[in-house]
Amino acid sequence: MHSDLEALKIRYFDSHPDEPVVMHRKEIVNRRPPFQALRDRAVEAAFNKDLLNLLREWEYCVVTVCIDKRNHVAAYGTWRYDPYHYCMAVLLERFSSWLKRKGARGNVMAETRGGKEDRQLKTSFRRLWERGTDYVGPEQFQETLTSRKLRFKQKTANIAGLQLADLLAHPSRCEILNEQGLLGRPLAPFAVQIIGILQEKYDRKGEAIYGKQFLQ
Repeated sequence: MHSDLEALKIRYFDSHPDEPVVMHRKEIVNRRPPFQALRDRAVEAAFNKDLLNLLREWEYCVVTVCIDKRNHVAAYGTWRYDPYHYCMAVLLERFSSWLKRKGARGNVMAETRGGKEDRQLKTSFRRLWERGTDYVGPEQFQETLTSRKLRFKQKTANIAGLQLADLLAHPSRCEILNEQGLLGRPLAPFAVQIIGILQEKYDRKGEAIYGKQFLQ
């Protein structure tokens, strides 16, 4: 994945190993530097085609959790669960379940946002490792996850997995909100193409999609 992604960035954005371009969906969509080449429609079309092909060909599994903060507060008057802990718990339950089914162990990495957000995620991760959830005990988390500490990396670290997550998170979120009638606008055409690919990438248990969860 890393070599393919770097080749794509070199082809379209003159990325250099010493100063690599880091894929970021918002900047790509707005064609901001270093993605200004996408202002040319022919270049944009070629880039979109190549990116979609890579998203289709790469081997990866997707788990997305989306929470409706407004409905949650409206239903309970306040947070029934801390939103960071709630989302982290469901994500880790599904990730741990996938690892257990594969007989594997895995690490967890997040893109740093700094300050309060990072501290909350670290606390939630450590609590889950030590206590588990109502559905997954701490023993399973400790058997399937390689560390009790959540790892953070800066966007500038050029981690392929974090860039892939950034590219997929928004379309996946839009898909979930659209299914719930909460999106409030039509799905963008390029997002529809990514969503089509995601149907083959979500974690599944039999015919059921296990890698897509809407929380209220």
